[in-house]
Amino acid sequence: MGSQVASYSVPESVAPPDGVLIKTEDLWKTYDMGAAEVHALSGVTFDIRRGEYVAIMGPSGSGKSTLMNLIGCLDTPSKGKYWLNARLVSELSDDELAYIRNKEIGFVFQTFNLLSRATALHNVELPLIYNGTPAEERHQKAEEALRKVELGDRMTHKPNELSGGQRQRVAIARALVNSPSIILADEPTGNLDSATGVEIMNLLDRLQAAGNTIVLVTHEHDIAARAHRIIHIRDGKIARDEKIR
Repeated sequence: MGSQVASYSVPESVAPPDGVLIKTEDLWKTYDMGAAEVHALSGVTFDIRRGEYVAIMGPSGSGKSTLMNLIGCLDTPSKGKYWLNARLVSELSDDELAYIRNKEIGFVFQTFNLLSRATALHNVELPLIYNGTPAEERHQKAEEALRKVELGDRMTHKPNELSGGQRQRVAIARALVNSPSIILADEPTGNLDSATGVEIMNLLDRLQAAGNTIVLVTHEHDIAARAHRIIHIRDGKIARDEKIR
């Protein structure tokens, strides 16, 4: 499986230029609702360069969650093309997409998605367990990721022994552990109080400054303003794409 994906190549004529990590071209997502078709996305085209910090923003029902699912290889477009790290992932099989999700994308969710009976260290190790990383290397990488998020002294704690902010830090460490191409954060402060939310956003700032590419999905203006660029989605289309710093 891994070798199949690793050897997959995109013809030079269509590959995105150097420095472009994400490229979408006329992306559509259409749902058949019986008598009618619903276009959740309608011809979305944009590029994201390596190291960028981009917020995707829009009201409920705008299509931003659908777009997040496509960027995260959790779903496939009805029409159009999507390249991630020079791979035309919009045309890969489900098994290949699973490999891409594990290797290329670090997910951070609003609900943390941690195993309640597992330690912080074991939660962070999970992506490495799935891809067959040997135990010793797995422990080392998980410990390093937890230290990056300033949880070196909480490795043996379980989620119920951690604050909300600490749980989200564990989730961010898990997202980092595979050294992914992008960190995809979906409403990462949604379950946190405002002070803890600021701490998590400060951490994302530091990770981006260290060279990580971050795509942040949110409906909150103050959270989106922490990014360097905001792509506004409305009615399944890009309403505005603005660079803010």
